[in-house]
Amino acid sequence: MKVVLRSDVDGVGHAGSVVDVADGFARNHLIPRGLALRATQGTVTQAAAMARARAARDLRERTTAERVAKQLVADGVTIAARAGSGSHLYGSVTSADIAAAMSARTGAEVDRRKLKLAAPIRTVGSHDVFAQLHPDVAFTFNVEVVALS
Repeated sequence: MKVVLRSDVDGVGHAGSVVDVADGFARNHLIPRGLALRATQGTVTQAAAMARARAARDLRERTTAERVAKQLVADGVTIAARAGSGSHLYGSVTSADIAAAMSARTGAEVDRRKLKLAAPIRTVGSHDVFAQLHPDVAFTFNVEVVALS
């Protein structure tokens, strides 16, 4: 049965694509869960519009991710946090804190889940953070944690 996918389905395809799947899989899984529609002339036209919209959104997101990467690799981010003696922080700097600082610095909304930290930052100093803001844009940038006066 030919169906138009309404959202990404692992192992089947991406949203907006027209795929041929087993009848039972379409009737019992994809269509009842709202993941797909039966392919008719109207839904195929709708799928083409969805594919164009997805391509435009992907291009916008990639351009924004490249701009953010260019800014952050060059300069990094500075975060002020309360610190005690011995350069240990009261609490920690998390990926949410870093994402907020990135958003404030670049003006682009950054999702904390796109940042990879081995563990929360608990000391004052320079730390490297890996970010993958888009499937094609991955970079490492510097986060400088300074003691709040």
